[in-house]
Amino acid sequence: MPVVQDSEDQAPSVHPSTPARALLPSIVPAIAVGVLCSLILVGVEVAAEQLQDVLWETVPDALGIGRYSVAWMFVVLIATGIAVGLVVWKVPGHAGPDPATVGLDAPVLPPVALPGLVLVTALMLAGGPSLGPENPLITVNVGLAVWLGSRLIPRAPGRLWPALAEAATIGALFGTPVAAALAISELLARQETRGMLWDNLFAPLTAAAAGSLTVSLLDHPSFDLGLPSFGRTGWSDLLASIVVAAVGAVLGLGAVRAFPYVHAAFRRLRHPMLMLPAGGAVLGALAAVGGHLTLFKGLDEIATLAHDPDGWSAGEFAVMTVVKLAALVVAASCGFRGGRIFPAVFVGTALGLCAHALVSGVHPSVGVSAGVLGVLLAITRQGWLSLFVAAVLVAEPAVISLLCIASLPAWLLVTGRPQMQLRQDGTSVR
Repeated sequence: MPVVQDSEDQAPSVHPSTPARALLPSIVPAIAVGVLCSLILVGVEVAAEQLQDVLWETVPDALGIGRYSVAWMFVVLIATGIAVGLVVWKVPGHAGPDPATVGLDAPVLPPVALPGLVLVTALMLAGGPSLGPENPLITVNVGLAVWLGSRLIPRAPGRLWPALAEAATIGALFGTPVAAALAISELLARQETRGMLWDNLFAPLTAAAAGSLTVSLLDHPSFDLGLPSFGRTGWSDLLASIVVAAVGAVLGLGAVRAFPYVHAAFRRLRHPMLMLPAGGAVLGALAAVGGHLTLFKGLDEIATLAHDPDGWSAGEFAVMTVVKLAALVVAASCGFRGGRIFPAVFVGTALGLCAHALVSGVHPSVGVSAGVLGVLLAITRQGWLSLFVAAVLVAEPAVISLLCIASLPAWLLVTGRPQMQLRQDGTSVR
């Protein structure tokens, strides 16, 4: 005789799944957005690399001065501030909103603002301020996707296009859709959604896959630093990862704490032609202290550090850590358009190698991955993305368990505290 279940046991799931026929129409738009966003990313980065070669190699060589002499670093960084300031001042759209108020969840800008934002992003990447391309390029791609999508497929939900563009750009930046899936999952957790998690991830993940595959075919990106393998993990590795991640989180919180005050100091200058050149001058002074490795977004520079982890003293690594963190705060405060993830990775890498130089028992791979984890948790508050970036730098499966454990005390340090993003009134977002 069959058992009749109580009506409460037969209640439908609060997250009913979406039928396949509802998901299938999103595949083609997602692929198109993924390819378009990745091509824009590659185009901006290639243009920036060409301009960087001119600014930092061709011109100083022709003038017979040192490529990274103190005088030339000051000249280029101040000139970059002037160039970006002119675009922010004069170009329609003013290159978007105050970058201190923008995170990975980008606003939808009108098309008139997008060319200026593309231009200042390329100038920033080439000129040396310590910011990455992620925030402005996500904003550009979101604006373009919304503008094109609303015209080509007007019946599509408006919220579809920002989600596709954000996922596609993140997938292209990191060369894998995994990063986008993790980042989008955290964004979805803060929103009301219908259906299962993977129903909501289907179209963004398709866009991220298209974006990452396009970049991989064109550029072959790799984040593996080639650090020495540490073999089997031990208790000393676990202790080191917990301590270094916690120190990285505390350092990152220090930068977050200083952020609104530095931002307010530059805002007192009131005009982009004052704020940005002044920021360039401060960045030049920091580069004079930390050296040329503390310039730019930091990916090529961390590869240089990782190639010879014993090539610098603990003091030199400490100076680079502090200088790069200060340069990140200044660049993000004075009006340069850029993201904070990639320079934060440099800060964490230098911190981890500093720990290795201080205590030889701290393996370079453990120190770097834990340092990057702690700093990124404080700067971004993206737990999954921080774990992913820290792990992919080492590309060793055994490090994942260490990082998962180390993330717990580090997260207790950062959760509930201000973030490195400001509201329109200049107060910190929590």
